[in-house]
Amino acid sequence: MRIEISIGRQELVLRDGAGRAPVATYAVSTSKFGAGEKNGSFCTPRGRHIVRARIGAGEPPNAVFVRRRATGEVWTPELHARYPGRDWILTRILWLSGCEPGKNRLHEVDTMRRYIYIHGTHEFAELGRPGSIGCIRMRGADIIELFERVPPCTEVEINE
Repeated sequence: MRIEISIGRQELVLRDGAGRAPVATYAVSTSKFGAGEKNGSFCTPRGRHIVRARIGAGEPPNAVFVRRRATGEVWTPELHARYPGRDWILTRILWLSGCEPGKNRLHEVDTMRRYIYIHGTHEFAELGRPGSIGCIRMRGADIIELFERVPPCTEVEINE
């Protein structure tokens, strides 16, 4: 399997083992600050990556994560109202690591050290247009499906 993310189209395409045929396409939301690799930019990094870690197996849909740990909370509209402005990381996490030293790996441009994930989001989040602070957001059901299909070290290409 191979993942391709288009910042311009705001979509994620999962391709077959040969990396050719599309298996599934999902609407996503990348950074509202655009594309970029620098630490502190809150941009979505471009280039070649891999799924370094898969987090959240067995957690319920809408499980809330803070610092890659399930809090025991499950997102609801009421919980959302109690914490306005919270950057909700829900359901599953695919933690990305850059593969291109100087572009998205090491020093000031390290995707993994920036904690860039593909993760689930809540029902109020608008997909199909930029809105995150660097990560790639997906619907909960979509991230569960993707999570079940991709093993660690799956290749991820992020393009403008």
